[in-house]
Amino acid sequence: MKVIVTGGAGFIGSNLILHLHDHYPDFEILNIDKLTYASDLNYLNPVKDSNRYTFKRLDITDRAGIKDIIQKYGPDGVIHLAAESDVDNSIKGPEPFIYSNVVGTFNLLEECRLYWAESKKKPVLANRFLHISTDEVYGSLGKTGFFTETTPYAPNSPYSASKAGSDFLVRSYFHTYGMNTVMTNCSNNYGPHQHDEKLIPTVIRKALAGEPIPVYGKGDNVRDWLYVEDHCKALATVFMDGKSGEQYNIGGDNEWQNIEIVNLICEILNEESGKGPEGDYKNLISFVTDRPGHDFRYAVDASKIKNELNWAPSKEFNEMLRDTVTWFMKKYNS
Repeated sequence: MKVIVTGGAGFIGSNLILHLHDHYPDFEILNIDKLTYASDLNYLNPVKDSNRYTFKRLDITDRAGIKDIIQKYGPDGVIHLAAESDVDNSIKGPEPFIYSNVVGTFNLLEECRLYWAESKKKPVLANRFLHISTDEVYGSLGKTGFFTETTPYAPNSPYSASKAGSDFLVRSYFHTYGMNTVMTNCSNNYGPHQHDEKLIPTVIRKALAGEPIPVYGKGDNVRDWLYVEDHCKALATVFMDGKSGEQYNIGGDNEWQNIEIVNLICEILNEESGKGPEGDYKNLISFVTDRPGHDFRYAVDASKIKNELNWAPSKEFNEMLRDTVTWFMKKYNS
């Protein structure tokens, strides 16, 4: 099976390519990525010489480029992760998010639809389009309740609004054209190779540098954390076995306040390094002005994917958080 992975040089995408290459020996993988500041091909070194892996530098907003690569490569399926994804960046400058997340998704959908229609392939698994989205499209929860696949969309940032727009496009291509689409909405990922701008790497990087660790507001915002390997297993499961036209929430059953995550990381750093101010990295915590439109709580009900596709998160949070912290310690201390 020939599969295109978009955004495969990013955090989730690179981990997914490694997973697919190791566990699906019949997959030929083409990674297309425009190589932004958040991309890193070095993490894919284990597969760079494989005859089942190819990389092509390409911006998904380039419609002609997308058409050319689809016509030449002839994919049986597409796993679409390429996106601008940082909320703070979307607040500072929303335009790239609209182009990449909305226009880019349209380009992929339309060129895949045209290619698969012209080649007279029927909308079965061999022509599957998996779109990866976020739980942020649902908006914000109070202290109770969970996002389900039927929760109305209520995005509160330019980033989440652009992802909501791309989700609706994918939905429309299933209902209008009968295209074999599936969609996932995941909670916060963590693990090795995440970009420096995200919360967990930021805490580690700032702490090791002896700089203030910024925490928005009171740090009481709640997120559900999902280990990236568990996410990749879920994505592969949905791509192979998900029902056409369906949407699957993927969560870690693992809610923490931001300040709790920061404190946990500081405690691990105290044990692993012990070089914080007065012996405690928590002394570097600095509460800063909250960002605009900061959603209070995300919590994902993943019962659908668990019950229908027999997936569940398998990684233990405290163990994986420690592994993640030590991975970044080696990176930042090198």
